[in-house]
Amino acid sequence: MNCIFMYNPQSGNGVINKKLNYIIEKLKKQYDKVDIYKTEKPKDLKIEAEKACGVYDTIIFAGGDGSFNEVLQGVAEKDNRPTLGYLPCGTVNDIARALKIPRTLKKSVKNIIEGEIHNYDIMKVNDHYAMYCVCAGAFTSASYLAPQNKKKVLGRIAYGLQGIKNNMRFDNFTIKFNSEIAHYETETVFVLVMNGKTVAGFKINNDSKMDDGKLEVVIVKQHPNPTLLKKLKAFVNVLKVFILGYKRLKEKEIERVEGSHFQFNTNENVIWNFDGEKGISGNINIDVLPLHISLIVPKK
Repeated sequence: MNCIFMYNPQSGNGVINKKLNYIIEKLKKQYDKVDIYKTEKPKDLKIEAEKACGVYDTIIFAGGDGSFNEVLQGVAEKDNRPTLGYLPCGTVNDIARALKIPRTLKKSVKNIIEGEIHNYDIMKVNDHYAMYCVCAGAFTSASYLAPQNKKKVLGRIAYGLQGIKNNMRFDNFTIKFNSEIAHYETETVFVLVMNGKTVAGFKINNDSKMDDGKLEVVIVKQHPNPTLLKKLKAFVNVLKVFILGYKRLKEKEIERVEGSHFQFNTNENVIWNFDGEKGISGNINIDVLPLHISLIVPKK
């Protein structure tokens, strides 16, 4: 068994760099060969993960949800995908929260050694991929626009401040939505497609599973020419998504849909967020790829 450990030297405020010898020492007890790759620039993880397919049994990597998405982009198209081992050290770590992967370094390393391999669904979004979240509209740019230095100091608060700074106008946009069971056109301020329990650190759908071949969609609707009162109502409805959770949403302005295939036609200036990272713009098709990746998780 061989593995490659990929890491950003700045991950977790530099803790990975400081604990590198400890990590490698532990991994060598599990793997016959342990290679190391230190990233130097954005998208390095994607490129190296792609190269690792067919060469290594396991890709172990450290970072946040954005790092996870980079690795996913690298391996998802390949037939000879390695198992993934994740050391979460980002600001929010939604994927780790959903799968109960420990969020402290020593415990997450222990999980790599003592955990079990399980297969999980992912989302294919046009020619791209996402693990747990695809969204657009209010607040969704905060995760990739918040300055890194503020995220290190303030954590999740940095996302909230960035969201207030950039998204308080609550501009609406038009979508034409199609799924196996629903077809309609509406104005909206917020669209969320979930494959998991948590988004932005909030447990939105505790009953969700990442291995059931199913996604959940939330659409917060808006009037085409909203008054200030209508905008305030939309703001409250977006908050309810995060505070009340998917199952408890009863407002008529909030649509809930479940399925495995969705089509969103919208304006070219609508930017989609993939797992907390800036994705593509405009029209998207989302399909579930069932049990597409294998990941080391704690034993049940």
